[in-house]
Amino acid sequence: MKLTSLLVPEEPTIHPRRVLITGCLGQLGRTLQQTLADHVRLGVDLPDCDITDPAVVPFIETHAPDVIIHTAAYTNVDGAEANPDLVFRINMWGTHNLALAAQRTGAPLLYISTNEVFDGTRANGAYYEWEAINPLSVYARSKAAGEAVVRTLLQRFYIVRIAWLFAPGDNNFPRKIIEAADKHGALRVVSDEFGNPTYAPDLAAAIAQLIETNHFGIYHLVNGGSCSRYEFACEILRQAGRAHIPVTPITHTEWVRSSTPPLRALLANTNAAALGITLRPWPEALATFFQTS
Repeated sequence: MKLTSLLVPEEPTIHPRRVLITGCLGQLGRTLQQTLADHVRLGVDLPDCDITDPAVVPFIETHAPDVIIHTAAYTNVDGAEANPDLVFRINMWGTHNLALAAQRTGAPLLYISTNEVFDGTRANGAYYEWEAINPLSVYARSKAAGEAVVRTLLQRFYIVRIAWLFAPGDNNFPRKIIEAADKHGALRVVSDEFGNPTYAPDLAAAIAQLIETNHFGIYHLVNGGSCSRYEFACEILRQAGRAHIPVTPITHTEWVRSSTPPLRALLANTNAAALGITLRPWPEALATFFQTS
């Protein structure tokens, strides 16, 4: 073997497998089912499958998946503050069950986590995959607990942290911004909370690449670039032909929420980029969203 051969990237090869997707009716779950069309997709979701029920472990074992992608979660960040027991039951205990199922089947588990496991207190720069986490909200702590379960119970896993997910359809941030702008004729949007808008089809394509690598570990998969909520809203309105609608920047203290979101939990895609897996800039992804929605 020549040393130079190690430096020449090979074309990724798709090996059709049985991929079990939890939360298959959610934004990412639906998109993954479309993206992973070359595989045998086993989608599970409520009410037919409850990940918090211990019976889900033998149920999954019976279906013998080759890979488990765990997208199911309690994701109402503000609602989580009033329902911590329920949130931890779903996001921690449900993940515990999925990890046990992965143990029994020998299938790698890909767990979807969040940028909110970081406290977002740094003034500049993005968080790398290996940095210590410090979740602030009930939701964030429950997702961090899920990460801990995965790392404790499994050796073959991917933890994929994402941020500000939006997908084709009606229930997403761009559509909510447009509907609010059309209804009120003006908007007030927080300008001191920053993140990485992430387009579900781009994320799903990156996940499809990642599960072919068997390079287990922690990954940050977000579209390139970052912005404030205010900048995101302005770009949405511009691309939607509504740039004339006024948007007033406000601070997070002027927008009262039950939860405590991290103000600058930007994610750096370092580990996946080393494997050649990157996502395009978020404004380009937003343009595709409008072209296909």
